[in-house]
Amino acid sequence: MISRRGLWLLLAVFAAVWFCNLGYRHLFKPDEGRYAEIPREMTASGDWLTPRLNGFKYFEKPALQYWATAAAFGAFGQNEWAARLWPGLAGFFGVLLVFWAGNRLFGPPIGLYGALVAASSAMYVLIGHFLSLDMALAFFMSASVFAIALAQRDESGDKERRRWMLAAWAAAALAVLSKGLVGIVLPAGAVVLYVLIERDRERWARLHLLPGGLLFLAIAAPWFVAVSLANPEFFRFFFIHEHVDRFLTREHDRYEPLWYFVPVLFLGIVPWVVSLVPALWSAWARSPGTRFQPRRFLLLWCAVVFAFFSASSSKLGSYILPMFPALALLVGHTLASAGPRIATAQAAVAALLGIALIAAAPYAVRHAAGDLPAGLLAGYVPWLTAAGSALAVAAMLSAWLALRARPAAAALALAFGGLVSVQAAGSGHEELSPAYSAYHIVQKIRDQLTPDVPFYVVNTFDHTLLFYLGRTVTMVSNKDELSQPIAWEPQKFLPDEAAFARAWQADREAFAMFNADDLAGFLRDHPVPMQIVARDSRRIVVRKP
Repeated sequence: MISRRGLWLLLAVFAAVWFCNLGYRHLFKPDEGRYAEIPREMTASGDWLTPRLNGFKYFEKPALQYWATAAAFGAFGQNEWAARLWPGLAGFFGVLLVFWAGNRLFGPPIGLYGALVAASSAMYVLIGHFLSLDMALAFFMSASVFAIALAQRDESGDKERRRWMLAAWAAAALAVLSKGLVGIVLPAGAVVLYVLIERDRERWARLHLLPGGLLFLAIAAPWFVAVSLANPEFFRFFFIHEHVDRFLTREHDRYEPLWYFVPVLFLGIVPWVVSLVPALWSAWARSPGTRFQPRRFLLLWCAVVFAFFSASSSKLGSYILPMFPALALLVGHTLASAGPRIATAQAAVAALLGIALIAAAPYAVRHAAGDLPAGLLAGYVPWLTAAGSALAVAAMLSAWLALRARPAAAALALAFGGLVSVQAAGSGHEELSPAYSAYHIVQKIRDQLTPDVPFYVVNTFDHTLLFYLGRTVTMVSNKDELSQPIAWEPQKFLPDEAAFARAWQADREAFAMFNADDLAGFLRDHPVPMQIVARDSRRIVVRKP
């Protein structure tokens, strides 16, 4: 197996590849713009209690990641690298967590195999380099679940069990502060399901419910109490609208069929898809001579996450990310004992997927649309080709090593190919940024802007615009996702084009952004003076002459 010096070298290479492109892409709408802008407004206003987006109260998610990103802005400046630092760190340390927990629970080299799977699975790598709340949630939930498993081992003494259970409660609290009540509900659901299936009622006494619950409340509750006292509207919106309504209704317009996460799971675990089914199957088998079954517990955790979000009326592919660290460990456990047949088959499938990506890449231009011109897609084709080539070449090397009975080297080669492939595809997405980011059009007008001049967005909204302008704007007609926050503070919003035309006439100076197809119709109905100062395929920026 790999020596200690080799592990340190492997860690250094992994860190270099993982962090090399955090700041390469410009922010994409809507998520990356939103989760960069809220911390920017925190630092600008000095109010770290009430999250705001474009000056409106924004209560959809808790504040932990906003605080972390705002701190990163203070340390490294307001840029894309600092904006993505928190999910990047969460993803990086999540891989190390899999390594450490695997070795503690099952012994070497299972931790290493699990870490290789996590570090190269397509979904895990992509979300680790995308500015959203999902990676931090996955890290803290996984830390909680792994700590529970360590605490419940048969060999754990009373002091060790108490220490690990308190760590599990603390991690669950940080998960709640990252994205909401799922941070405690899902780990608790996995524990309850395990106890019911195993009929192990004595397990309840090992959870340290009272001290753990008090620690959980001491960490998670203060912000919720403080923000509720400062904003009476918070409680109902956050706990009812964002939890109960999101789960039970289609109000958030993210409805997908019950089987939606099945293809998401198989695509997300690439290039380890061949090992997935045997890993899940073998995890259910009991380990002889032990009462607590850690692999069965981790399997049930994965099942709870998968079933919960499958039952929800609101679905996004990234929702099942919290199961991936545990899933990677289960796959790593299988890889550690798998013969060359599985390793070779796995590499062969990965090579075919890489070749298929190479063959399909040129056809990307066929998906051109009004907002996404063929020229941008053509620029993405070489990156997709490079991604497919990296996966195919590494997979062929992995197959060669597997046939020569070098399983660790084969897994390492495939993991490296998977990581580089996803990084190439993700970095190449910058070619599409003119269609998804306001950075480019803001650069055209930056030297004309001053902080005190009004800026309007008419019948449109782009979250990245706020970050790159470094300021809030006045929204006209289109409420985007801010309908309820606007209802709380309607004086900050212009309801229609007529109200905007009056405001424009009253301003001495002003800028406005329109959808490219809307400006002519607006001027026909409201012939006010406007000068075009910037445009792209989607938008036009005008100023008052």
